[in-house]
Amino acid sequence: MSIFGVFVLITLFVVIRASRNTKTAADYLAAGRAFTGPQNGIAIAGDYLSAASFLGIAGAIALNGYDGFLYSIGFLVAWLVALLLVAELLRNTGKYTMGDVLSFRMRQRPVRAAAATSTMAVSFFYLLAQMAGAGGLVALLLGYTDSFRQSIVIAIVGALMIAYVLIGGMKGTTWVQIIKAVLLIVGAGVMTLWVLAKYGFNLSSLLGAAVDAAPKAGEKLLGPGLQYGKTGLTQLDFLSLALALVLGTAGLPHILMRFYTVPTAKEARRSVVWAIWLIGIFYLFTLVLGYGAGALVGPDAISKAPGAANSAAPLLALELGGPILLGLIAAVAFATILAVVAGLTITASASFAHDIYANIIKKGNGGDDKTDEVKVARITAVVIGIVSIGGGILANGQNVAFLVALAFAVAASANLPTILYSLFWKRFNTSGALWSIYGGLAVTITLIIFSPVVSGKPVNPATGKSPSMIQGVDFHFFPLDNPGLVSIPVAFLLGYIGTILSKDKGDPAKQAEMEVRSLTGAGAEKAIAH
Repeated sequence: MSIFGVFVLITLFVVIRASRNTKTAADYLAAGRAFTGPQNGIAIAGDYLSAASFLGIAGAIALNGYDGFLYSIGFLVAWLVALLLVAELLRNTGKYTMGDVLSFRMRQRPVRAAAATSTMAVSFFYLLAQMAGAGGLVALLLGYTDSFRQSIVIAIVGALMIAYVLIGGMKGTTWVQIIKAVLLIVGAGVMTLWVLAKYGFNLSSLLGAAVDAAPKAGEKLLGPGLQYGKTGLTQLDFLSLALALVLGTAGLPHILMRFYTVPTAKEARRSVVWAIWLIGIFYLFTLVLGYGAGALVGPDAISKAPGAANSAAPLLALELGGPILLGLIAAVAFATILAVVAGLTITASASFAHDIYANIIKKGNGGDDKTDEVKVARITAVVIGIVSIGGGILANGQNVAFLVALAFAVAASANLPTILYSLFWKRFNTSGALWSIYGGLAVTITLIIFSPVVSGKPVNPATGKSPSMIQGVDFHFFPLDNPGLVSIPVAFLLGYIGTILSKDKGDPAKQAEMEVRSLTGAGAEKAIAH
């Protein structure tokens, strides 16, 4: 905890320093567009490598082997969609939020309200995952097995997150993410080398030891099918998960907002390339860490630990380097959670302040240097922080990689179809955007509520609990854990139907302007020099 305390003090100092130049809305919401591509790439990696990446995926690989590594593959491949279809075009077309892109050639008020709604929904699901990770981590680190003390820790993480966002805005949050990304990649790299050194830097020996330590699974750990190959239904579940992971990244609002913190579209593209390299290297580390946890700690010990699969990486650190390495790795995991929740909070608060307050309530009146938008963003950050603390307490104990996969499903269904249609389909109009966002959001959330994730999974004999969120009841009718296989095609279809049925032909001049601007950057938002 003292190591974590040092990290908090250092990052608070950085955030306070960064806040000195935060004067305008562009400073607070987009960091003055002053970060370089490599800096923003490291920050994107910091934003993206969440508690799910570190805690959830390592645990999933330790328990399910190859099938757990599929999370890593999905999360990484997703960046190709972001790089090739979204990053540059979005940077050229928008100002602060996704709503700017959607409203460029459509009716402002309904489209911005829809964009803000979906941004809040995705951010909330993602925040749930991070808060659940915080609870599980502290349960392991301090031996807090009772839910009351875990809830207090979740509340402390939420309070720190609110402080970062209130004080530093996007600039302070970005520096926290850069520091955290470096710590996380270095920490995971050191542990990876340590694990490999124990097996003579021979990956085959490590995999063999992991198989020997899991007599129930055995050789199945090394091939597909341990988690997703039992029946046709679980294979469909895997397909649904893969679709959500690959398409979700390009619709995550806190990732999309990062493209506005760089001065040009070229830097936006550079930042994605940097992010892909860093994230790819990290996910290779998770492969070694996951199998290393399986070999050195054992799947039984991981399953019985507080936080179950989320405890694999910290338990491996304890096995390798004792309490000191556990303290360091736990501090890095805390830093991971803190940085990601700060990024999510500022994204959701920016969307409310810019899309709802400035452009719907105030109808876009007032200059960019006015403080109203920033003030509303700060108030919203406090409200979102409080709500996410409550949600995190409820979700405590769930596998964070899985909760994040649900956030990806919401992003891929509610946001991505609308963004792609807006950028590439001239006929697309306001009606299509509303059908796509609200329809995709409604279908995804309904399917999640009535899925086995929320209720109806059988009780696990090892823990005496059901893996479902709500215990002792069964009201699920949708058979898949992840709704992406159904919700993503439905959202694309709804956007098409809504557009075709509407008599609105759009504004040809605006469509032409958006096409030129998105492809060339002519008229794009400029960086602010300090």
